[in-house]
Amino acid sequence: MNSSLLLSAATFIYALASVFYIGSFSFKKQAVARFGFWVIVIGLVANTGGILLRWMESYHMGYGHAPFSNMYESLVFFSWTAAALYVFVEFKYKESIIGVFVSPLIFLGIAYASFDPSITSKIMPLIPALKSNWLIAHVITCFLGYAGFALAFGFSFMYFIKPKDPGTKRLFAKLPDWDTIDELTYQMIVFGFLFLTIGIITGSVWANSAWGKYWSWDPKETWSLITWFIYAIFLHLRLIRGWYGKNLALVSIIGFIGVLFTYFGVNFLLSGLHSYG
Repeated sequence: MNSSLLLSAATFIYALASVFYIGSFSFKKQAVARFGFWVIVIGLVANTGGILLRWMESYHMGYGHAPFSNMYESLVFFSWTAAALYVFVEFKYKESIIGVFVSPLIFLGIAYASFDPSITSKIMPLIPALKSNWLIAHVITCFLGYAGFALAFGFSFMYFIKPKDPGTKRLFAKLPDWDTIDELTYQMIVFGFLFLTIGIITGSVWANSAWGKYWSWDPKETWSLITWFIYAIFLHLRLIRGWYGKNLALVSIIGFIGVLFTYFGVNFLLSGLHSYG
């Protein structure tokens, strides 16, 4: 079995997990959601195996580098980080209904990598600037940050669909209580902010070793900093101003839009040192 086959299997397993979560939510069958959790765990195992196999295959081809060097590999790794973080969150909080809002994000990440014809899945040699051990530290920390922000986005979205009346029998009445949603959003943003900060720092050190300066105002560097400031504002409003609820959830959503533009917008609309091939 090669990495492409295993990662394709992970794509369909994540899709199946999304179906189970959405089905459980729609038909109010908790047992289906529990099954969805174990399906997403299986997808995570397949995703992990695919990444490790791809890493080994790069050595067999004589390239020998971590599978984080292009758009395909980064999307695959994003789905892995989001799935791993989600499994931890559901295991800790026992709130399977949140999988309805997170599992589709996990599936869409790896599906986009697999089905977009403009994204190559070929293992390619690294350009000289990427041949550094800082590559692994920088990419892992940044994408752990992105995963935290993705989950926070899913949790924030709940604020805008959960009914205000706790006694209503509407479809979205089974969502977690307001305090749980608020705490989950806050914890995921703290997690994401910490790792994005480390990612920016490791990237700066790597840039200095590769190009001789810590910061060059490359488009991705600039938008990473903008995104960092949005989430810093979130934490300031939460901790200093005491904000909570929909207003703070809106800041979280705006922050994730910043993440998406940092990743996709910069790659496709702007050219720079960080544009993925």
